[in-house]
Amino acid sequence: MAPRNPRAQLATHDVTNQPGPLEDVNLFSADLMLTSACAWAGAKIHAERLRRFGARVGSAEVQAWGAQANRYPPAFLPYDRFGRRIDEVEFHPAYHQLMDLGLSAGVSAAAWNTPTAGHALHAALLFLMGQADQGVCCPMSMTYAVVPSLRAEPAAAAVWGPRVQAEAYDPRFIPAGEKAAATMGMAMTEKQGGSDVRANTTRAEPQAGGAYVLTGHKWFCSAPMSDAFLTLAYAPGGLTCFLVPRWRDDGERNAIEIQRLKDKLGDRSNASSEIEYRGAEAVRVGEEGRGVRTIIEMVQLTRLDCVIGAASQMRQALSLAAWHVQGRSAFQRRLIDQPLMRAVLADLALDVEAAVALAFRLARALDRPEDAHEAALARIGLPIAKFLTSKRAPTVIAEAMECMGGAGFIEEAPMARLFRQSPLNGIWEGSGNVIALDLLRALNREPEVTGALVREVLDAAGADWRLTEVADEVEAILAAPIPEAGARRAVERLALAFAATTLVRYGDHAVADAYLARRLRGASLTFGAGEAPINEDAIIDRLALRG
Repeated sequence: MAPRNPRAQLATHDVTNQPGPLEDVNLFSADLMLTSACAWAGAKIHAERLRRFGARVGSAEVQAWGAQANRYPPAFLPYDRFGRRIDEVEFHPAYHQLMDLGLSAGVSAAAWNTPTAGHALHAALLFLMGQADQGVCCPMSMTYAVVPSLRAEPAAAAVWGPRVQAEAYDPRFIPAGEKAAATMGMAMTEKQGGSDVRANTTRAEPQAGGAYVLTGHKWFCSAPMSDAFLTLAYAPGGLTCFLVPRWRDDGERNAIEIQRLKDKLGDRSNASSEIEYRGAEAVRVGEEGRGVRTIIEMVQLTRLDCVIGAASQMRQALSLAAWHVQGRSAFQRRLIDQPLMRAVLADLALDVEAAVALAFRLARALDRPEDAHEAALARIGLPIAKFLTSKRAPTVIAEAMECMGGAGFIEEAPMARLFRQSPLNGIWEGSGNVIALDLLRALNREPEVTGALVREVLDAAGADWRLTEVADEVEAILAAPIPEAGARRAVERLALAFAATTLVRYGDHAVADAYLARRLRGASLTFGAGEAPINEDAIIDRLALRG
Protein backbone atom coordinates (compact mmCIF):
# COMPACT_ATOMS: atom_id res chain seq x y z
CA MET A 1 0.00 0.00 0.00
CA ALA A 2 1.47 3.35 -1.04
CA PRO A 3 2.30 5.66 1.87
CA ARG A 4 0.25 8.83 2.12
CA ASN A 5 1.79 12.03 0.77
CA PRO A 6 5.46 11.01 0.79
CA ARG A 7 7.90 13.93 0.46
CA ALA A 8 9.10 14.34 -3.11
CA GLN A 9 11.13 17.53 -2.57
CA LEU A 10 14.28 16.33 -0.83
CA ALA A 11 17.44 18.13 0.23
CA THR A 12 19.52 17.05 -2.76
CA HIS A 13 16.90 16.44 -5.46
CA ASP A 14 13.24 16.23 -6.38
CA VAL A 15 11.70 12.81 -6.97
CA THR A 16 10.21 12.83 -10.48
CA ASN A 17 9.66 10.45 -13.36
CA GLN A 18 8.66 7.61 -11.00
CA PRO A 19 5.31 5.89 -11.73
CA GLY A 20 3.30 5.17 -8.61
CA PRO A 21 2.08 1.70 -7.60
CA LEU A 22 -0.53 -0.06 -9.71
CA GLU A 23 -3.31 -0.34 -7.13
CA ASP A 24 -6.89 0.70 -6.48
CA VAL A 25 -7.84 -0.48 -9.96
CA ASN A 26 -10.67 -2.90 -10.78
CA LEU A 27 -8.74 -5.87 -12.15
CA PHE A 28 -11.86 -7.26 -13.81
CA SER A 29 -13.60 -4.26 -15.35
CA ALA A 30 -10.33 -2.65 -16.43
CA ASP A 31 -9.03 -5.76 -18.21
CA LEU A 32 -10.31 -6.13 -21.77
CA MET A 33 -8.52 -9.46 -22.17
CA LEU A 34 -10.34 -10.92 -19.18
CA THR A 35 -13.78 -9.43 -19.78
CA SER A 36 -13.85 -10.53 -23.41
CA ALA A 37 -12.71 -14.07 -22.52
CA CYS A 38 -15.38 -14.31 -19.83
CA ALA A 39 -18.02 -13.19 -22.31
CA TRP A 40 -17.32 -15.83 -24.96
CA ALA A 41 -16.79 -18.55 -22.32
CA GLY A 42 -20.31 -17.97 -21.02
CA ALA A 43 -19.42 -16.14 -17.80
CA LYS A 44 -20.86 -12.78 -18.80
CA ILE A 45 -23.82 -13.54 -16.54
CA HIS A 46 -21.39 -13.39 -13.60
CA ALA A 47 -20.00 -9.97 -14.58
CA GLU A 48 -21.35 -8.09 -11.56
CA ARG A 49 -19.97 -10.68 -9.13
CA LEU A 50 -16.60 -10.51 -10.89
CA ARG A 51 -16.66 -6.72 -10.98
CA ARG A 52 -17.04 -6.59 -7.19
CA PHE A 53 -14.27 -9.13 -6.68
CA GLY A 54 -11.98 -7.40 -9.18
CA ALA A 55 -12.31 -4.13 -7.32
CA ARG A 56 -11.47 -5.78 -4.01
CA VAL A 57 -8.47 -7.71 -5.31
CA GLY A 58 -7.08 -4.64 -7.03
CA SER A 59 -7.39 -2.46 -3.94
CA ALA A 60 -4.31 -1.13 -2.21
CA GLU A 61 -5.28 -2.99 0.96
CA VAL A 62 -5.46 -6.43 -0.64
CA GLN A 63 -2.30 -5.86 -2.68
CA ALA A 64 -0.56 -5.07 0.61
CA TRP A 65 -1.84 -8.35 2.08
CA GLY A 66 -0.13 -10.25 -0.74
CA ALA A 67 3.18 -8.56 -0.03
CA GLN A 68 2.90 -9.15 3.70
CA ALA A 69 1.96 -12.82 3.42
CA ASN A 70 5.13 -13.42 1.42
CA ARG A 71 7.39 -11.18 3.51
CA TYR A 72 6.41 -13.11 6.66
CA PRO A 73 6.20 -16.76 5.60
CA PRO A 74 4.54 -19.50 7.66
CA ALA A 75 6.31 -21.02 10.66
CA PHE A 76 6.19 -24.65 11.80
CA LEU A 77 5.10 -25.33 15.40
CA PRO A 78 5.84 -29.01 16.13
CA TYR A 79 5.13 -28.81 19.90
CA ASP A 80 3.27 -26.68 22.35
CA ARG A 81 5.19 -25.10 25.25
CA PHE A 82 4.68 -28.20 27.38
CA GLY A 83 6.33 -30.48 24.82
CA ARG A 84 3.12 -32.02 23.49
CA ARG A 85 2.98 -32.73 19.77
CA ILE A 86 0.67 -30.34 17.85
CA ASP A 87 2.04 -30.23 14.25
CA GLU A 88 0.58 -26.83 13.45
CA VAL A 89 1.62 -24.04 11.09
CA GLU A 90 1.40 -20.39 12.07
CA PHE A 91 0.59 -17.81 9.38
CA HIS A 92 0.74 -14.04 9.19
CA PRO A 93 -2.73 -12.44 9.53
CA ALA A 94 -2.51 -11.32 5.90
CA TYR A 95 -2.55 -14.96 4.79
CA HIS A 96 -5.83 -15.57 6.59
CA GLN A 97 -7.28 -12.35 5.17
CA LEU A 98 -6.41 -13.51 1.66
CA MET A 99 -7.82 -16.98 2.26
CA ASP A 100 -11.03 -15.50 3.61
CA LEU A 101 -11.31 -13.15 0.65
CA GLY A 102 -10.88 -15.88 -1.97
CA LEU A 103 -12.81 -18.73 -0.40
CA SER A 104 -15.73 -16.51 0.63
CA ALA A 105 -15.86 -15.19 -2.95
CA GLY A 106 -16.17 -18.77 -4.24
CA VAL A 107 -12.75 -19.35 -5.81
CA SER A 108 -12.93 -23.01 -4.74
CA ALA A 109 -16.63 -23.66 -4.60
CA ALA A 110 -18.31 -21.57 -7.29
CA ALA A 111 -17.84 -24.16 -10.03
CA TRP A 112 -19.86 -26.70 -8.03
CA ASN A 113 -22.51 -24.28 -6.76
CA THR A 114 -23.24 -22.43 -10.01
CA PRO A 115 -25.49 -24.07 -12.60
CA THR A 116 -24.30 -21.98 -15.56
CA ALA A 117 -20.67 -21.45 -16.60
CA GLY A 118 -19.41 -22.55 -13.20
CA HIS A 119 -15.91 -23.51 -14.33
CA ALA A 120 -15.61 -20.28 -16.34
CA LEU A 121 -16.60 -18.37 -13.20
CA HIS A 122 -13.99 -20.32 -11.25
CA ALA A 123 -11.38 -19.49 -13.89
CA ALA A 124 -12.12 -15.77 -13.64
CA LEU A 125 -12.13 -15.76 -9.82
CA LEU A 126 -8.83 -17.66 -9.63
CA PHE A 127 -7.31 -15.45 -12.34
CA LEU A 128 -8.14 -12.40 -10.24
CA MET A 129 -7.14 -13.96 -6.91
CA GLY A 130 -3.71 -14.80 -8.27
CA GLN A 131 -3.04 -11.11 -8.81
CA ALA A 132 -3.31 -10.60 -5.06
CA ASP A 133 -1.17 -13.62 -4.21
CA GLN A 134 -0.44 -16.86 -6.03
CA GLY A 135 0.48 -18.79 -2.88
CA VAL A 136 -3.00 -18.88 -1.39
CA CYS A 137 -4.33 -20.10 -4.73
CA CYS A 138 -2.69 -23.48 -4.09
CA PRO A 139 -5.04 -24.63 -1.28
CA MET A 140 -7.95 -22.99 -3.08
CA SER A 141 -7.17 -24.93 -6.24
CA MET A 142 -6.88 -28.27 -4.46
CA THR A 143 -10.14 -27.67 -2.60
CA TYR A 144 -11.83 -26.95 -5.94
CA ALA A 145 -10.32 -29.92 -7.73
CA VAL A 146 -11.00 -32.56 -5.07
CA VAL A 147 -14.76 -32.72 -5.67
CA PRO A 148 -14.81 -35.19 -8.62
CA SER A 149 -12.42 -37.56 -6.83
CA LEU A 150 -14.55 -37.48 -3.68
CA ARG A 151 -17.54 -38.58 -5.75
CA ALA A 152 -15.79 -41.91 -6.34
CA GLU A 153 -16.75 -42.75 -2.74
CA PRO A 154 -20.34 -41.64 -2.03
CA ALA A 155 -19.96 -41.89 1.74
CA ALA A 156 -16.91 -39.62 1.73
CA ALA A 157 -18.60 -37.23 -0.70
CA ALA A 158 -21.65 -37.00 1.55
CA VAL A 159 -19.51 -35.93 4.52
CA TRP A 160 -16.79 -33.86 2.88
CA GLY A 161 -18.58 -32.50 -0.21
CA PRO A 162 -20.63 -29.88 1.67
CA ARG A 163 -17.56 -28.86 3.66
CA VAL A 164 -15.35 -28.11 0.64
CA GLN A 165 -18.22 -26.59 -1.34
CA ALA A 166 -19.04 -24.03 1.35
CA GLU A 167 -18.16 -20.50 0.23
CA ALA A 168 -16.49 -19.55 3.48
CA TYR A 169 -13.17 -19.78 5.34
CA ASP A 170 -12.68 -21.07 8.85
CA PRO A 171 -9.01 -20.85 9.93
CA ARG A 172 -9.43 -22.68 13.24
CA PHE A 173 -7.49 -25.93 13.70
CA ILE A 174 -10.37 -28.01 15.02
CA PRO A 175 -12.28 -31.05 13.69
CA ALA A 176 -13.82 -30.30 10.29
CA GLY A 177 -17.31 -31.19 11.51
CA GLU A 178 -17.19 -28.20 13.87
CA LYS A 179 -16.16 -25.72 11.16
CA ALA A 180 -18.10 -23.55 8.74
CA ALA A 181 -16.01 -24.76 5.82
CA ALA A 182 -13.03 -26.97 5.07
CA THR A 183 -10.01 -26.98 2.76
CA MET A 184 -8.36 -29.99 1.18
CA GLY A 185 -4.74 -30.71 0.29
CA MET A 186 -2.75 -33.39 -1.50
CA ALA A 187 0.12 -35.63 -0.39
CA MET A 188 1.24 -37.84 -3.26
CA THR A 189 4.96 -37.94 -4.01
CA GLU A 190 7.71 -39.67 -2.05
CA LYS A 191 11.50 -39.36 -2.07
CA GLN A 192 12.23 -42.49 -4.05
CA GLY A 193 9.64 -41.96 -6.78
CA GLY A 194 8.63 -38.35 -7.29
CA SER A 195 6.27 -38.32 -10.27
CA ASP A 196 6.44 -42.12 -10.41
CA VAL A 197 3.81 -42.58 -7.71
CA ARG A 198 3.73 -46.35 -8.28
CA ALA A 199 7.13 -46.41 -6.56
CA ASN A 200 5.46 -45.24 -3.33
CA THR A 201 6.08 -47.28 -0.19
CA THR A 202 3.31 -45.95 2.09
CA ARG A 203 1.15 -48.85 3.33
CA ALA A 204 -2.53 -48.95 4.20
CA GLU A 205 -3.78 -51.62 6.58
CA PRO A 206 -7.54 -52.35 6.61
CA GLN A 207 -9.30 -52.04 9.96
CA ALA A 208 -12.60 -53.31 11.27
CA GLY A 209 -15.51 -51.19 10.06
CA GLY A 210 -13.92 -50.24 6.73
CA ALA A 211 -11.30 -47.75 7.91
CA TYR A 212 -7.56 -47.98 7.17
CA VAL A 213 -4.37 -47.08 9.00
CA LEU A 214 -1.55 -45.50 6.97
CA THR A 215 2.18 -45.71 7.65
CA GLY A 216 4.71 -43.96 5.45
CA HIS A 217 6.30 -40.74 4.33
CA LYS A 218 5.33 -38.04 1.81
CA TRP A 219 8.01 -35.76 0.44
CA PHE A 220 5.62 -33.03 -0.68
CA CYS A 221 2.44 -32.21 1.18
CA SER A 222 1.16 -28.83 0.11
CA ALA A 223 -0.93 -26.75 2.49
CA PRO A 224 -0.38 -28.98 5.56
CA MET A 225 -2.92 -27.01 7.59
CA SER A 226 -5.72 -28.27 5.35
CA ASP A 227 -8.53 -30.15 7.07
CA ALA A 228 -7.85 -33.31 5.06
CA PHE A 229 -5.65 -34.66 2.29
CA LEU A 230 -6.02 -36.98 -0.62
CA THR A 231 -3.08 -39.36 -0.68
CA LEU A 232 -1.91 -42.60 -2.25
CA ALA A 233 -0.89 -45.75 -0.41
CA TYR A 234 -0.65 -49.46 -1.09
CA ALA A 235 -3.61 -51.41 0.24
CA PRO A 236 -3.87 -55.21 -0.15
CA GLY A 237 -5.54 -54.64 -3.54
CA GLY A 238 -2.89 -52.29 -4.88
CA LEU A 239 -2.21 -48.55 -5.04
CA THR A 240 -5.30 -46.84 -3.64
CA CYS A 241 -6.55 -43.31 -2.99
CA PHE A 242 -7.33 -42.32 0.58
CA LEU A 243 -8.75 -39.32 2.40
CA VAL A 244 -6.71 -38.55 5.51
CA PRO A 245 -8.34 -36.05 7.92
CA ARG A 246 -6.27 -33.98 10.33
CA TRP A 247 -8.57 -35.08 13.17
CA ARG A 248 -9.87 -38.54 14.01
CA ASP A 249 -13.54 -39.29 14.55
CA ASP A 250 -12.96 -39.48 18.32
CA GLY A 251 -11.81 -35.85 18.39
CA GLU A 252 -8.08 -36.60 18.75
CA ARG A 253 -5.41 -35.32 16.38
CA ASN A 254 -4.64 -37.80 13.63
CA ALA A 255 -1.14 -39.29 13.58
CA ILE A 256 0.19 -37.01 10.82
CA GLU A 257 3.58 -35.60 11.78
CA ILE A 258 5.02 -32.65 9.88
CA GLN A 259 8.77 -33.17 9.55
CA ARG A 260 9.61 -29.72 8.23
CA LEU A 261 8.37 -26.93 5.97
CA LYS A 262 9.98 -26.54 2.57
CA ASP A 263 12.20 -23.50 2.01
CA LYS A 264 11.02 -22.65 -1.50
CA LEU A 265 12.08 -20.34 -4.29
CA GLY A 266 8.58 -18.86 -4.53
CA ASP A 267 5.08 -19.63 -3.31
CA ARG A 268 6.32 -18.48 0.09
CA SER A 269 3.00 -17.51 1.60
CA ASN A 270 1.81 -21.10 1.19
CA ALA A 271 3.27 -23.76 3.46
CA SER A 272 4.59 -26.90 1.80
CA SER A 273 5.92 -29.72 3.92
CA GLU A 274 7.28 -33.20 4.38
CA ILE A 275 5.02 -35.39 6.49
CA GLU A 276 4.93 -38.88 7.97
CA TYR A 277 1.90 -41.02 8.63
CA ARG A 278 2.47 -42.77 11.96
CA GLY A 279 -0.59 -44.99 11.93
CA ALA A 280 -2.85 -42.26 10.59
CA GLU A 281 -6.53 -43.11 10.20
CA ALA A 282 -7.84 -42.82 6.64
CA VAL A 283 -10.92 -43.45 4.52
CA ARG A 284 -10.66 -45.21 1.17
CA VAL A 285 -11.77 -43.16 -1.85
CA GLY A 286 -12.59 -45.38 -4.82
CA GLU A 287 -11.74 -49.03 -5.24
CA GLU A 288 -8.55 -50.64 -4.00
CA GLY A 289 -5.96 -50.71 -6.75
CA ARG A 290 -7.61 -47.81 -8.60
CA GLY A 291 -5.77 -44.99 -6.85
CA VAL A 292 -4.26 -43.35 -9.91
CA ARG A 293 -7.55 -43.54 -11.79
CA THR A 294 -9.34 -41.91 -8.83
CA ILE A 295 -6.84 -39.12 -8.38
CA ILE A 296 -6.48 -38.30 -12.08
CA GLU A 297 -9.72 -36.31 -12.12
CA MET A 298 -8.31 -34.05 -9.45
CA VAL A 299 -5.07 -33.76 -11.41
CA GLN A 300 -6.99 -32.72 -14.55
CA LEU A 301 -8.65 -29.85 -12.72
CA THR A 302 -5.47 -28.72 -11.02
CA ARG A 303 -3.88 -28.67 -14.47
CA LEU A 304 -6.58 -26.24 -15.52
CA ASP A 305 -5.58 -24.12 -12.55
CA CYS A 306 -1.95 -24.29 -13.65
CA VAL A 307 -3.03 -22.76 -16.97
CA ILE A 308 -5.10 -20.11 -15.17
CA GLY A 309 -2.25 -19.43 -12.75
CA ALA A 310 0.32 -18.98 -15.53
CA ALA A 311 -2.08 -16.72 -17.43
CA SER A 312 -2.73 -14.67 -14.29
CA GLN A 313 0.98 -14.27 -13.58
CA MET A 314 1.77 -13.22 -17.12
CA ARG A 315 -1.15 -10.80 -17.19
CA GLN A 316 -0.07 -9.16 -13.96
CA ALA A 317 3.53 -8.87 -15.16
CA LEU A 318 2.40 -7.30 -18.43
CA SER A 319 0.08 -4.90 -16.59
CA LEU A 320 2.93 -3.82 -14.32
CA ALA A 321 5.29 -3.33 -17.27
CA ALA A 322 2.70 -1.38 -19.27
CA TRP A 323 1.91 0.81 -16.26
CA HIS A 324 5.59 1.55 -15.75
CA VAL A 325 6.39 2.45 -19.35
CA GLN A 326 3.33 4.71 -19.60
CA GLY A 327 4.48 6.69 -16.58
CA ARG A 328 8.22 6.90 -17.18
CA SER A 329 10.24 8.84 -19.75
CA ALA A 330 13.73 8.42 -21.16
CA PHE A 331 15.55 10.27 -23.92
CA GLN A 332 12.83 12.94 -24.03
CA ARG A 333 10.01 10.47 -24.76
CA ARG A 334 7.72 8.29 -22.73
CA LEU A 335 8.89 4.70 -22.83
CA ILE A 336 5.52 3.58 -24.21
CA ASP A 337 6.04 5.83 -27.25
CA GLN A 338 9.42 4.39 -28.21
CA PRO A 339 9.37 1.91 -31.13
CA LEU A 340 11.51 -0.76 -29.50
CA MET A 341 9.43 -0.76 -26.33
CA ARG A 342 6.21 -0.98 -28.32
CA ALA A 343 7.60 -3.92 -30.27
CA VAL A 344 8.44 -5.74 -27.03
CA LEU A 345 5.10 -5.03 -25.35
CA ALA A 346 3.08 -6.15 -28.38
CA ASP A 347 5.08 -9.38 -28.62
CA LEU A 348 4.67 -10.07 -24.90
CA ALA A 349 0.94 -9.53 -25.22
CA LEU A 350 0.65 -12.39 -27.71
CA ASP A 351 1.64 -15.01 -25.13
CA VAL A 352 -0.58 -13.44 -22.49
CA GLU A 353 -3.58 -13.35 -24.81
CA ALA A 354 -2.96 -16.97 -25.80
CA ALA A 355 -2.75 -18.11 -22.18
CA VAL A 356 -5.97 -16.30 -21.24
CA ALA A 357 -7.75 -17.74 -24.28
CA LEU A 358 -6.61 -21.30 -23.52
CA ALA A 359 -7.64 -21.05 -19.87
CA PHE A 360 -11.17 -19.95 -20.71
CA ARG A 361 -11.56 -22.28 -23.69
CA LEU A 362 -10.80 -25.20 -21.39
CA ALA A 363 -13.10 -23.88 -18.67
CA ARG A 364 -15.82 -23.63 -21.33
CA ALA A 365 -15.16 -27.26 -22.29
CA LEU A 366 -15.45 -28.40 -18.67
CA ASP A 367 -18.77 -26.60 -18.41
CA ARG A 368 -20.11 -28.90 -21.16
CA PRO A 369 -19.36 -32.43 -19.88
CA GLU A 370 -22.32 -33.91 -21.77
CA ASP A 371 -20.75 -32.89 -25.11
CA ALA A 372 -18.40 -35.66 -26.30
CA HIS A 373 -16.26 -33.25 -28.34
CA GLU A 374 -15.81 -30.86 -25.42
CA ALA A 375 -14.93 -33.70 -23.04
CA ALA A 376 -12.32 -35.09 -25.43
CA LEU A 377 -10.94 -31.62 -26.11
CA ALA A 378 -10.51 -31.05 -22.37
CA ARG A 379 -8.62 -34.34 -22.06
CA ILE A 380 -6.03 -33.43 -24.69
CA GLY A 381 -6.20 -29.67 -24.23
CA LEU A 382 -5.46 -29.49 -20.51
CA PRO A 383 -2.00 -31.11 -20.62
CA ILE A 384 -0.84 -29.38 -23.79
CA ALA A 385 -2.08 -25.97 -22.61
CA LYS A 386 -0.36 -26.50 -19.26
CA PHE A 387 2.86 -27.38 -21.11
CA LEU A 388 2.81 -24.23 -23.23
CA THR A 389 1.69 -21.68 -20.65
CA SER A 390 4.00 -23.01 -17.94
CA LYS A 391 6.98 -22.75 -20.28
CA ARG A 392 6.13 -19.25 -21.45
CA ALA A 393 5.41 -17.72 -18.04
CA PRO A 394 9.00 -17.35 -16.71
CA THR A 395 10.20 -15.99 -20.04
CA VAL A 396 7.36 -13.48 -20.34
CA ILE A 397 7.79 -12.31 -16.75
CA ALA A 398 11.56 -11.94 -17.12
CA GLU A 399 11.07 -9.71 -20.16
CA ALA A 400 8.37 -7.70 -18.41
CA MET A 401 10.78 -7.20 -15.52
CA GLU A 402 13.38 -5.93 -17.99
CA CYS A 403 10.87 -3.35 -19.24
CA MET A 404 10.90 -1.93 -15.72
CA GLY A 405 14.66 -2.08 -15.34
CA GLY A 406 16.11 -2.04 -11.83
CA ALA A 407 12.77 -0.93 -10.39
CA GLY A 408 11.37 -4.34 -11.27
CA PHE A 409 14.27 -6.33 -9.84
CA ILE A 410 13.97 -5.21 -6.23
CA GLU A 411 11.93 -7.22 -3.74
CA GLU A 412 9.81 -4.21 -2.82
CA ALA A 413 8.17 -4.46 -6.25
CA PRO A 414 5.64 -7.20 -7.12
CA MET A 415 7.60 -8.28 -10.19
CA ALA A 416 10.34 -10.03 -8.21
CA ARG A 417 7.75 -12.14 -6.39
CA LEU A 418 6.06 -12.97 -9.69
CA PHE A 419 9.34 -14.08 -11.22
CA ARG A 420 10.21 -16.34 -8.28
CA GLN A 421 6.74 -17.86 -8.50
CA SER A 422 6.74 -18.37 -12.25
CA PRO A 423 8.52 -21.77 -12.58
CA LEU A 424 6.12 -23.53 -10.20
CA ASN A 425 3.30 -24.31 -12.63
CA GLY A 426 5.82 -26.07 -14.88
CA ILE A 427 6.68 -28.40 -12.00
CA TRP A 428 3.38 -28.89 -10.19
CA GLU A 429 1.07 -31.59 -11.60
CA GLY A 430 3.62 -32.83 -14.09
CA SER A 431 6.86 -31.39 -15.46
CA GLY A 432 7.27 -30.92 -19.20
CA ASN A 433 8.49 -34.47 -19.70
CA VAL A 434 5.65 -35.94 -17.65
CA ILE A 435 3.13 -33.95 -19.66
CA ALA A 436 4.68 -35.15 -22.90
CA LEU A 437 4.48 -38.78 -21.77
CA ASP A 438 0.91 -38.26 -20.60
CA LEU A 439 0.01 -37.03 -24.07
CA LEU A 440 1.51 -40.14 -25.66
CA ARG A 441 -0.50 -42.35 -23.33
CA ALA A 442 -3.70 -40.47 -24.10
CA LEU A 443 -3.18 -40.76 -27.84
CA ASN A 444 -2.51 -44.49 -27.56
CA ARG A 445 -5.34 -45.34 -25.18
CA GLU A 446 -8.00 -42.74 -25.98
CA PRO A 447 -8.28 -42.34 -29.77
CA GLU A 448 -11.23 -39.98 -29.45
CA VAL A 449 -8.94 -37.20 -28.18
CA THR A 450 -7.06 -37.19 -31.47
CA GLY A 451 -10.13 -36.28 -33.48
CA ALA A 452 -11.17 -33.59 -31.00
CA LEU A 453 -8.15 -31.40 -31.60
CA VAL A 454 -8.26 -31.87 -35.37
CA ARG A 455 -11.95 -30.98 -35.41
CA GLU A 456 -11.33 -27.91 -33.26
CA VAL A 457 -8.76 -26.61 -35.74
CA LEU A 458 -10.80 -27.48 -38.84
CA ASP A 459 -13.94 -25.85 -37.45
CA ALA A 460 -11.99 -22.60 -37.15
CA ALA A 461 -10.31 -22.90 -40.55
CA GLY A 462 -13.34 -21.34 -42.19
CA ALA A 463 -12.56 -18.11 -40.36
CA ASP A 464 -8.91 -18.02 -41.38
CA TRP A 465 -7.44 -19.96 -44.29
CA ARG A 466 -4.08 -20.18 -42.55
CA LEU A 467 -5.59 -22.62 -40.07
CA THR A 468 -6.00 -25.10 -42.93
CA GLU A 469 -2.22 -25.43 -42.92
CA VAL A 470 -2.27 -25.69 -39.14
CA ALA A 471 -4.86 -28.46 -39.35
CA ASP A 472 -2.69 -30.33 -41.84
CA GLU A 473 0.23 -30.15 -39.41
CA VAL A 474 -1.92 -31.34 -36.50
CA GLU A 475 -3.23 -34.27 -38.53
CA ALA A 476 0.29 -35.19 -39.60
CA ILE A 477 1.58 -35.15 -36.01
CA LEU A 478 -1.30 -37.29 -34.78
CA ALA A 479 -1.43 -39.69 -37.74
CA ALA A 480 1.86 -41.47 -37.08
CA PRO A 481 3.22 -42.90 -33.82
CA ILE A 482 5.09 -40.19 -31.94
CA PRO A 483 8.50 -41.39 -30.71
CA GLU A 484 9.14 -40.68 -27.05
CA ALA A 485 12.16 -38.53 -27.86
CA GLY A 486 9.98 -36.35 -30.09
CA ALA A 487 7.11 -35.95 -27.66
CA ARG A 488 8.06 -32.47 -26.45
CA ARG A 489 8.10 -31.07 -29.97
CA ALA A 490 4.75 -32.72 -30.68
CA VAL A 491 3.22 -31.20 -27.54
CA GLU A 492 4.65 -27.78 -28.35
CA ARG A 493 3.32 -27.74 -31.91
CA LEU A 494 -0.09 -29.05 -30.85
CA ALA A 495 -0.31 -26.45 -28.10
CA LEU A 496 0.62 -23.61 -30.46
CA ALA A 497 -2.01 -24.86 -32.91
CA PHE A 498 -4.64 -25.02 -30.14
CA ALA A 499 -3.77 -21.50 -28.98
CA ALA A 500 -3.88 -20.07 -32.50
CA THR A 501 -7.20 -21.77 -33.17
CA THR A 502 -8.71 -20.43 -29.97
CA LEU A 503 -7.56 -16.89 -30.72
CA VAL A 504 -8.99 -17.07 -34.24
CA ARG A 505 -12.35 -18.37 -33.02
CA TYR A 506 -12.79 -16.20 -29.95
CA GLY A 507 -10.06 -13.59 -29.72
CA ASP A 508 -9.19 -10.23 -31.20
CA HIS A 509 -8.42 -10.30 -34.95
CA ALA A 510 -5.18 -8.33 -34.66
CA VAL A 511 -3.95 -10.62 -31.89
CA ALA A 512 -4.88 -13.78 -33.81
CA ASP A 513 -3.15 -12.52 -36.96
CA ALA A 514 -0.02 -11.67 -35.02
CA TYR A 515 0.04 -14.98 -33.15
CA LEU A 516 -0.18 -16.96 -36.37
CA ALA A 517 2.59 -14.90 -37.93
CA ARG A 518 4.95 -14.72 -34.95
CA ARG A 519 4.40 -17.97 -33.03
CA LEU A 520 3.47 -20.58 -35.60
CA ARG A 521 5.64 -19.29 -38.43
CA GLY A 522 8.18 -17.02 -36.79
CA ALA A 523 11.61 -18.08 -35.60
CA SER A 524 12.80 -15.18 -33.40
CA LEU A 525 14.24 -16.04 -30.00
CA THR A 526 13.55 -12.74 -28.23
CA PHE A 527 10.51 -10.53 -27.79
CA GLY A 528 10.26 -7.68 -30.28
CA ALA A 529 12.62 -9.36 -32.76
CA GLY A 530 10.04 -10.96 -35.02
CA GLU A 531 10.13 -10.12 -38.71
CA ALA A 532 6.44 -10.56 -39.55
CA PRO A 533 4.60 -7.21 -39.41
CA ILE A 534 1.85 -7.04 -36.79
CA ASN A 535 -0.67 -4.41 -35.70
CA GLU A 536 1.17 -3.19 -32.61
CA ASP A 537 -1.23 -0.33 -31.91
CA ALA A 538 -4.29 -2.59 -31.74
CA ILE A 539 -2.52 -5.14 -29.57
CA ILE A 540 -1.11 -2.57 -27.15
CA ASP A 541 -4.51 -0.92 -26.87
CA ARG A 542 -5.87 -4.17 -25.40
CA LEU A 543 -3.15 -4.70 -22.82
CA ALA A 544 -3.47 -1.45 -20.84
CA LEU A 545 -5.76 -1.59 -17.82
CA ARG A 546 -8.63 0.87 -18.21
CA GLY A 547 -9.55 2.75 -15.06
